[in-house]
Amino acid sequence: MVKPYIVGLTGGIASGKTMAGERLRSLGAIVIDADEISRELTAEGGEALPAIRAAFGDGIMNGETLDRKALAGRVFNDINERRALEAILHPMIQRRMIIKLEAAAAAGERVVFLSVPLLFESGMDALCDQVWLMALSADEQVKRAMARDKITEEEAKARIHSQMPIEEKLKRADVRIRTDQPLPHSMQEIDALYSDLIKRIGAQRAD
Repeated sequence: MVKPYIVGLTGGIASGKTMAGERLRSLGAIVIDADEISRELTAEGGEALPAIRAAFGDGIMNGETLDRKALAGRVFNDINERRALEAILHPMIQRRMIIKLEAAAAAGERVVFLSVPLLFESGMDALCDQVWLMALSADEQVKRAMARDKITEEEAKARIHSQMPIEEKLKRADVRIRTDQPLPHSMQEIDALYSDLIKRIGAQRAD
Protein backbone atom coordinates (compact mmCIF):
# COMPACT_ATOMS: atom_id res chain seq x y z
CA MET A 1 0.00 0.00 0.00
CA VAL A 2 1.50 3.33 -1.13
CA LYS A 3 0.96 6.34 1.10
CA PRO A 4 -0.99 9.09 -0.67
CA TYR A 5 0.47 12.57 -1.07
CA ILE A 6 -1.35 14.54 1.63
CA VAL A 7 -2.26 18.20 1.17
CA GLY A 8 -3.54 20.21 4.12
CA LEU A 9 -6.26 22.68 3.15
CA THR A 10 -6.80 25.43 5.70
CA GLY A 11 -7.75 29.04 6.26
CA GLY A 12 -9.33 31.32 8.80
CA ILE A 13 -13.06 31.73 9.41
CA ALA A 14 -14.97 32.65 6.23
CA SER A 15 -11.79 32.52 4.14
CA GLY A 16 -13.12 30.29 1.37
CA LYS A 17 -11.87 26.91 2.58
CA THR A 18 -15.25 25.23 1.99
CA MET A 19 -15.39 26.69 -1.52
CA ALA A 20 -11.92 25.33 -2.23
CA GLY A 21 -12.84 21.89 -0.96
CA GLU A 22 -15.99 21.78 -3.09
CA ARG A 23 -14.02 22.88 -6.14
CA LEU A 24 -11.39 20.20 -5.58
CA ARG A 25 -14.09 17.54 -5.21
CA SER A 26 -15.62 18.68 -8.51
CA LEU A 27 -12.20 18.03 -10.08
CA GLY A 28 -12.21 14.49 -8.70
CA ALA A 29 -10.09 15.05 -5.60
CA ILE A 30 -10.56 13.16 -2.34
CA VAL A 31 -11.27 15.73 0.40
CA ILE A 32 -11.58 14.69 4.03
CA ASP A 33 -13.32 17.59 5.77
CA ALA A 34 -12.96 18.16 9.52
CA ASP A 35 -15.99 20.48 9.61
CA GLU A 36 -18.21 17.79 8.07
CA ILE A 37 -17.00 15.27 10.64
CA SER A 38 -17.58 17.78 13.46
CA ARG A 39 -21.17 18.32 12.32
CA GLU A 40 -21.72 14.54 12.28
CA LEU A 41 -20.31 14.22 15.80
CA THR A 42 -22.52 17.01 17.13
CA ALA A 43 -25.73 16.20 15.24
CA GLU A 44 -28.66 14.75 17.20
CA GLY A 45 -27.47 11.39 18.53
CA GLY A 46 -23.87 12.25 17.64
CA GLU A 47 -20.95 10.64 19.45
CA ALA A 48 -19.71 13.92 20.97
CA LEU A 49 -23.03 15.21 22.33
CA PRO A 50 -23.04 13.42 25.71
CA ALA A 51 -19.59 14.76 26.61
CA ILE A 52 -20.45 18.27 25.40
CA ARG A 53 -23.69 18.28 27.39
CA ALA A 54 -21.87 17.05 30.49
CA ALA A 55 -19.23 19.77 30.14
CA PHE A 56 -21.47 22.72 29.24
CA GLY A 57 -24.87 21.84 30.69
CA ASP A 58 -28.38 21.88 29.28
CA GLY A 59 -28.13 25.57 28.37
CA ILE A 60 -26.45 24.72 25.08
CA MET A 61 -29.14 22.18 24.13
CA ASN A 62 -32.58 22.44 22.55
CA GLY A 63 -33.98 19.17 23.80
CA GLU A 64 -31.73 16.55 22.23
CA THR A 65 -30.32 18.97 19.64
CA LEU A 66 -27.21 21.10 20.10
CA ASP A 67 -27.85 24.86 20.12
CA ARG A 68 -24.80 25.76 18.06
CA LYS A 69 -25.27 29.51 18.44
CA ALA A 70 -25.44 29.25 22.23
CA LEU A 71 -22.34 27.07 22.34
CA ALA A 72 -20.45 29.39 20.00
CA GLY A 73 -21.38 32.36 22.16
CA ARG A 74 -19.69 30.69 25.11
CA VAL A 75 -16.56 29.18 23.57
CA PHE A 76 -15.57 32.20 21.49
CA ASN A 77 -15.69 34.43 24.57
CA ASP A 78 -13.92 32.16 27.04
CA ILE A 79 -10.62 30.49 26.18
CA ASN A 80 -11.04 27.87 28.90
CA GLU A 81 -14.42 26.81 27.58
CA ARG A 82 -13.04 26.77 24.02
CA ARG A 83 -10.21 24.50 25.12
CA ALA A 84 -12.69 22.25 26.91
CA LEU A 85 -14.70 21.87 23.70
CA GLU A 86 -11.57 21.26 21.64
CA ALA A 87 -10.44 18.59 24.13
CA ILE A 88 -13.69 16.74 23.44
CA LEU A 89 -13.93 17.21 19.68
CA HIS A 90 -10.38 17.22 18.35
CA PRO A 91 -9.44 13.64 19.27
CA MET A 92 -12.72 12.33 17.83
CA ILE A 93 -12.31 14.34 14.62
CA GLN A 94 -8.69 13.32 14.17
CA ARG A 95 -9.49 9.65 14.77
CA ARG A 96 -12.16 9.69 12.07
CA MET A 97 -9.92 11.58 9.67
CA ILE A 98 -7.15 9.01 10.11
CA ILE A 99 -9.61 6.17 9.43
CA LYS A 100 -10.75 7.90 6.23
CA LEU A 101 -7.14 8.57 5.24
CA GLU A 102 -6.22 4.92 5.73
CA ALA A 103 -9.23 3.89 3.62
CA ALA A 104 -8.11 6.24 0.84
CA ALA A 105 -4.61 4.77 0.97
CA ALA A 106 -6.02 1.23 0.82
CA ALA A 107 -8.06 2.27 -2.23
CA GLY A 108 -4.88 3.43 -3.97
CA GLU A 109 -5.63 7.16 -3.97
CA ARG A 110 -2.58 9.17 -5.04
CA VAL A 111 -3.55 12.49 -3.46
CA VAL A 112 -5.76 13.27 -0.45
CA PHE A 113 -6.73 16.70 0.87
CA LEU A 114 -7.28 17.19 4.60
CA SER A 115 -9.54 20.22 5.05
CA VAL A 116 -8.97 21.41 8.62
CA PRO A 117 -9.66 24.95 9.92
CA LEU A 118 -7.25 24.53 12.85
CA LEU A 119 -4.65 22.58 10.88
CA PHE A 120 -1.65 24.32 12.44
CA GLU A 121 -3.23 24.80 15.87
CA SER A 122 -4.05 21.09 16.18
CA GLY A 123 -0.68 19.92 14.85
CA MET A 124 -2.28 18.06 11.95
CA ASP A 125 0.03 19.84 9.52
CA ALA A 126 2.60 17.22 10.64
CA LEU A 127 0.64 14.68 8.55
CA CYS A 128 0.84 16.81 5.43
CA ASP A 129 3.35 16.86 2.59
CA GLN A 130 2.14 20.32 1.60
CA VAL A 131 -0.25 22.96 2.98
CA TRP A 132 -2.55 25.19 0.95
CA LEU A 133 -3.84 28.29 2.76
CA MET A 134 -6.92 30.30 1.79
CA ALA A 135 -6.13 33.90 2.72
CA LEU A 136 -7.92 37.24 2.54
CA SER A 137 -7.72 40.69 4.10
CA ALA A 138 -8.79 41.12 7.72
CA ASP A 139 -11.57 43.59 6.84
CA GLU A 140 -13.03 41.28 4.19
CA GLN A 141 -12.84 38.31 6.55
CA VAL A 142 -14.87 40.18 9.17
CA LYS A 143 -17.49 41.20 6.60
CA ARG A 144 -17.84 37.66 5.28
CA ALA A 145 -18.06 36.14 8.75
CA MET A 146 -20.79 38.62 9.72
CA ALA A 147 -22.79 37.90 6.56
CA ARG A 148 -22.35 34.13 6.65
CA ASP A 149 -23.04 33.53 10.34
CA LYS A 150 -25.46 36.44 10.94
CA ILE A 151 -23.29 37.78 13.78
CA THR A 152 -22.11 41.20 14.91
CA GLU A 153 -18.75 42.71 14.07
CA GLU A 154 -17.61 42.15 17.65
CA GLU A 155 -18.61 38.48 17.49
CA ALA A 156 -16.88 38.04 14.14
CA LYS A 157 -13.65 39.52 15.45
CA ALA A 158 -13.79 37.35 18.57
CA ARG A 159 -14.08 34.21 16.43
CA ILE A 160 -11.27 35.31 14.12
CA HIS A 161 -8.99 36.19 17.02
CA SER A 162 -9.58 32.75 18.57
CA GLN A 163 -7.47 31.28 15.76
CA MET A 164 -3.77 31.57 14.93
CA PRO A 165 -3.02 34.99 13.33
CA ILE A 166 -3.11 34.90 9.54
CA GLU A 167 0.44 36.30 9.45
CA GLU A 168 1.72 33.16 11.18
CA LYS A 169 -0.29 30.89 8.90
CA LEU A 170 1.11 32.66 5.84
CA LYS A 171 4.63 31.91 7.06
CA ARG A 172 3.86 28.21 7.53
CA ALA A 173 1.89 27.53 4.35
CA ASP A 174 3.50 26.20 1.18
CA VAL A 175 0.82 27.57 -1.17
CA ARG A 176 -1.19 30.75 -0.55
CA ILE A 177 -4.44 31.35 -2.43
CA ARG A 178 -5.97 34.80 -2.16
CA THR A 179 -9.73 34.54 -1.85
CA ASP A 180 -10.47 38.27 -1.75
CA GLN A 181 -10.02 38.31 -5.52
CA PRO A 182 -13.00 37.62 -7.83
CA LEU A 183 -14.30 34.08 -7.33
CA PRO A 184 -13.55 32.90 -10.90
CA HIS A 185 -9.88 33.87 -10.37
CA SER A 186 -9.67 31.80 -7.18
CA MET A 187 -11.31 28.87 -8.97
CA GLN A 188 -8.84 29.09 -11.85
CA GLU A 189 -5.94 29.21 -9.41
CA ILE A 190 -7.18 26.10 -7.60
CA ASP A 191 -7.72 24.30 -10.91
CA ALA A 192 -4.18 25.07 -12.05
CA LEU A 193 -2.61 24.11 -8.72
CA TYR A 194 -4.47 20.79 -8.66
CA SER A 195 -3.58 20.00 -12.27
CA ASP A 196 0.10 20.73 -11.61
CA LEU A 197 0.05 18.64 -8.43
CA ILE A 198 -1.47 15.60 -10.17
CA LYS A 199 1.10 15.83 -12.96
CA ARG A 200 3.95 16.12 -10.48
CA ILE A 201 2.77 13.22 -8.33
CA GLY A 202 2.23 11.11 -11.43
CA ALA A 203 5.76 11.86 -12.62
CA GLN A 204 7.21 10.98 -9.21
CA ARG A 205 5.33 7.66 -9.10
CA ALA A 206 6.55 6.81 -12.58
CA ASP A 207 10.22 7.31 -11.62
